[in-house]
Amino acid sequence: MALPADVFSRESDEQLRVLDADGTVVAPELVPNLDDEAFVSMYRDMRFCRRFDERMISLQRQGRIGTYASLAGQEGSQIGSMYALSDEDVVSYQYREHGAVVERGFPWEYLLYWAGHEDGHRALADRNIFPLNISIGDHLPHVTGVAMAMKFREESRVAVAHFGDGATSEGDFHEALNFAGVFDVPALFVCNNNQWAISTPQGEQTASRTFAQKADAYGFEGVQVDGMDPLAMYVVTQAAREKALDASNEAPRPTFIEAVQYRYGAHTTADDPSVYRDDEEVEQWRQKDPLDRFEAFLRETGRLDDEQIEAIDEESTDVLADAVDRMESFEADPNSMFEYTYAEQTSEIHEQHEQFQRHRETYGDESFLRE
Repeated sequence: MALPADVFSRESDEQLRVLDADGTVVAPELVPNLDDEAFVSMYRDMRFCRRFDERMISLQRQGRIGTYASLAGQEGSQIGSMYALSDEDVVSYQYREHGAVVERGFPWEYLLYWAGHEDGHRALADRNIFPLNISIGDHLPHVTGVAMAMKFREESRVAVAHFGDGATSEGDFHEALNFAGVFDVPALFVCNNNQWAISTPQGEQTASRTFAQKADAYGFEGVQVDGMDPLAMYVVTQAAREKALDASNEAPRPTFIEAVQYRYGAHTTADDPSVYRDDEEVEQWRQKDPLDRFEAFLRETGRLDDEQIEAIDEESTDVLADAVDRMESFEADPNSMFEYTYAEQTSEIHEQHEQFQRHRETYGDESFLRE
């Protein structure tokens, strides 16, 4: 997709935007050439993300899953960017980008991870999604390495990293982007700038005007996008992907995308955001809500109506109810705790495993609950 020459400019603080906050098209030349079904499908996934988020927070408050990271407010960047990718592209995300999983089919097993079961990651591998990453920024070098492998193999796909603005302060961020720039790997680095790295605001995270301009230091292009505009995220991600795979270039080029948005809820369900920000700030950002603006656009263009939205909500409710039922009926194998620490069990782990087995055989599983 051809974009204006200055789309990847690092000199301007102006965010690339297709839809204004009220859903008005402000850049008609950038509206993607998608059929009506694709537009509605994007909205369906965004709306599902919001309902998924609400359901997960409710489950956590009831003690039915563990600590959870909310995505509310960030649906536009996640779904918009994912729709611009091929299913063969590899995605590695931090821990808040549940939209990547939703866009790739939302396997019910994903809930198992949040309920404490390692099996929750397995269903993602078949969808070219890496397990979520709790340690900040550690996945970025891996994405660069995967992209380098794709380059060596001459594969027509890219590796994509999603991460928060706080990750830009980690050494892994510098190492990954520096390596990507030096070796021209087909990687896309999507920084989800939601204004707060837990309780640290952007102004205390970096002295740069934008995060996007950091790409300049690594020798490739960066662009700042309205992350609450799914169409802007789509067109920029699509352009960056094409640039990474453009055979007419001397080499594939990575791109840094800064998606400017806001996290409505807490950093995680273990956080209290009222300590470091006020309700007025949150409300100001809610006026730019990605769901509201995209819905307004779809209604105005005759692609969406009340009946369709009602059907979407009913389907979402059914899918989530089924996923929760499956999660809560899942019976974990306690032996799995010994399987993934090392590729091959050490003598110490092997001995612990045998002791565990003997205890189970002698006293039964209920003994662990009593102890």
